[in-house]
Amino acid sequence: MAKDTFLNRKTTLNVKGKLTDISAPCVMGILNLTPDSFYSNSRAGSLDDALQRTEAFLKDGAKFIDIGAYSSRPGAAEVSPDEELKRIVPIVEAITKKLPEVIISIDTFRARVAKESIEAGAHIINDIASGDMDEAMFETVAALQVPYITMHMKGTPQTMQQQTEYKDLALDITDYFSLKVAELQKLGVKDIILDPGFGFAKTLDQNYQLLNQLQDFNIFELPLLVGFSRKSMIYKFLGLTPQEALNGTSVLNTIALLKGASILRVHDVKAAVECIALVQKTQQQ
Repeated sequence: MAKDTFLNRKTTLNVKGKLTDISAPCVMGILNLTPDSFYSNSRAGSLDDALQRTEAFLKDGAKFIDIGAYSSRPGAAEVSPDEELKRIVPIVEAITKKLPEVIISIDTFRARVAKESIEAGAHIINDIASGDMDEAMFETVAALQVPYITMHMKGTPQTMQQQTEYKDLALDITDYFSLKVAELQKLGVKDIILDPGFGFAKTLDQNYQLLNQLQDFNIFELPLLVGFSRKSMIYKFLGLTPQEALNGTSVLNTIALLKGASILRVHDVKAAVECIALVQKTQQQ
């Protein structure tokens, strides 16, 4: 891959009035506040645990911390908006007080949770449903004027794996993003990040097909976020467990970087930072 392949892509995010540079690939560390997230080692069981994990992520080189309190794995228990906020807000307030330099992303599909989390100190909204599960989300994000991650999914986390039929996988997702980006831009949302949604309404083979065509989404000239970390597309294919899927995650992250990924959303920050360093070193030669 030539060094200037992605030269026209948007390379900054306005984070509460301060420009954050993402011209070089960067890492988003996953902080789960759910008791049933699929990878048990990612769960933060207390406020102190969340703070320690955040500090460790920063030390290892994370640029963003993604906080989620609603497990989106198939079959996960339903969580009410009140419970989601009860889990998120105290953690956001504690992190921003102790570590004010942290850029916090909130993994939620609910407009109310997005609004109250941003008001508590968070900076970015990461929506697995791209507004499809809460019609107020786009207008809320526009009013908040925060960066927004729009992810491709069909159905809900409970039904998505029964909705894996596509005429043309990459083209269908491109059409989906075209509509979402146009709607967001019409409302005045300026910082949009695309997430193709690996593992969401896609079969195992479709996930690999999507990765193989990841460069197609560079047509939008927007940052691309990918999230493979320890997912079933890795461990089921290799006959492993999530705990054994770090090496596979690193391989897929490396492929994604070569195809234009801007942000790696991961459980293991240090390994992802090393992937980026080695890819960049190769491109400098």
